[in-house]
Amino acid sequence: MSDAIFVGGGGEGYGAAQTLLLKYGNRHGLIAGATGTGKTVTLQILAEGFSAAGVPVFMADVKGDLAGIAVAGSPEHKLHDAFTKRAAIIGLDLQYQAFPVTFWDLFGEQGHPIRATVAEMGPLLLSRLLELTEPQEGVLNVAFRLADEEELPLLDLKDLQALLTFIAENDSEISRRYGLVSSSSIGAIQRRLLVLENQGAARMFGEPALQLSDLMRTDAQGRGMVNLLAADKLMNSGPRLYATFLLWLLSELFEELPEVGDPDKPKLVFFFDEAHLLFNDAPKALVSKVEQVARLIRSKGVGVYFITQNPADVPDMILGQLGNRVQHALRAFTAKDQKDLRLAAETYRPNPRFAIEDAIRDVGTGEAVTSFLEAKGIPGIAERTLVRPPSSQLGPIDAAVRAQLMAASGMGAKYDTAIDRDSAYERLRAKAERAARDTAAAEERDARAKEEEREFSRARRYDGSPTGDGRETASTSRRTTTTKSSSRSDSIGEAFAKSFARQLGTKSGQAVLRGVLGSIFGKR
Repeated sequence: MSDAIFVGGGGEGYGAAQTLLLKYGNRHGLIAGATGTGKTVTLQILAEGFSAAGVPVFMADVKGDLAGIAVAGSPEHKLHDAFTKRAAIIGLDLQYQAFPVTFWDLFGEQGHPIRATVAEMGPLLLSRLLELTEPQEGVLNVAFRLADEEELPLLDLKDLQALLTFIAENDSEISRRYGLVSSSSIGAIQRRLLVLENQGAARMFGEPALQLSDLMRTDAQGRGMVNLLAADKLMNSGPRLYATFLLWLLSELFEELPEVGDPDKPKLVFFFDEAHLLFNDAPKALVSKVEQVARLIRSKGVGVYFITQNPADVPDMILGQLGNRVQHALRAFTAKDQKDLRLAAETYRPNPRFAIEDAIRDVGTGEAVTSFLEAKGIPGIAERTLVRPPSSQLGPIDAAVRAQLMAASGMGAKYDTAIDRDSAYERLRAKAERAARDTAAAEERDARAKEEEREFSRARRYDGSPTGDGRETASTSRRTTTTKSSSRSDSIGEAFAKSFARQLGTKSGQAVLRGVLGSIFGKR
């Protein structure tokens, strides 16, 4: 097994062979270039190289073009002649082969469902996903804090919706404890959740949640698993959903994986296609989080590769951490394009044989200006490179082939069927049901006490005993005690029972949930 990935080479007018050293594979990278210049092929051959070296890969298939990595290339392919010609020029012994692939899909249609719990997503990323304002984000933080303190697991959207409904009904009591919580902010969050559900994102939240170990597998031959997320429908549903999900996954890797220092090869390589979506209109807190993850996750053995049209799409603080670079052609039609081209050229180590700015503008499809880290992590001199052809099939695969590969993956039994276990919604409902039973029992005691009092009064009138002498009867005492007990139960817990009954929409709930429910904020 080689210690480097062969990316491409040169012929006349091109530089020496270019390789990505596996020991620096976790130093992150950039694949940039205008549409149609060959970024997808570069992404595919890097994924092949990491997989062959035993490194698992995660990447999103935005256009459906990357699924072919699961199938060997063929001499029957229309580009076979071009591939063999390119291989001869760069000195590559092209051998067609397939690579192990697991298909994933947030919607569970073109791959195994991939889920996260609401609690795992957290208020920061969820606020980004819902496009919340700062006050609305504050309310969402209150909801998460309340759920944590009262042991109400937030697993799916109905858990969060149930909790928000309760908070809206009891905003004054909750505001006294956590700070101002306005009903208008809660209403805005609920409307954004409705939009999210209409986009089909409800299936993204729940259990079984993804286990990171399932992304870091190798096959029987020791090749790294290529985890391919079907993202074409996801992008159509909302680019923000796509970007937020990938950022969540990256954050989970950062938080859960142990420190490994500088391994001989990465533990996982994460390709972030359409990376500009991550930073468009992103708040400073989110950009800072991405910067922190990019800076520190390499010590966890994870390499992150951003794929975008223009290096200017990536903030400078993050761009400076991307050591391995493949720059396909940039077009300069406007003054801004020319400025971006000049800035992109300035980020490379100069080569005295050619002007980097001119090369970035002039390279053709399947060609690039490349720079990979060398010994001691020093950036290599920029070279014009002919990118090697892929060994797997270039382009999409048939639905039948995809279904066959999914059936053989072993992940279906674990993830295909959703689980709805005891969580915030069920626990709040159980509290409401207990309150209903307590209230019904109290009303029954009241009814019995009143009936006893009426019978006692009739008996007194019948035997001529004086009434109204101020003496308290046993039944009167019992009624008073019951009334006082009922009065003491008129708390935030009662308000919860009413609001939750309305949420459940049951007549019986609305009729009886007026009684005793211990406050969820503490025991009396």
